[in-house]
Amino acid sequence: MLIVSGTIEIDPANHDAMVAAVTPLVEATLAEEGNITYGFWTHPSDKSLFRVYEEWADREAMDLHMASPHMAEFLGAMAGAGVTGTDIVLHEVTGSSKLM
Repeated sequence: MLIVSGTIEIDPANHDAMVAAVTPLVEATLAEEGNITYGFWTHPSDKSLFRVYEEWADREAMDLHMASPHMAEFLGAMAGAGVTGTDIVLHEVTGSSKLM
């Protein structure tokens, strides 16, 4: 399993446009084969900060997602959102256990 997590920082003036771009991306991605979960959340008090969290069954599923039309559309929208920083990390998970 793969986990992708991190943050995207944008010009806060573009917050609403980013939310509008994220909504169809999340809906389409959750329907993809090999996607376990996928989410973007805006920080409650910082309109410039979005948190990213994804779980994928394998690299092939994630690669298909990265090449999807809805991801290309989102990346185009992100380019217009005034991105000021990204910190997104890929984790390769070999095992998990329930914590709570």
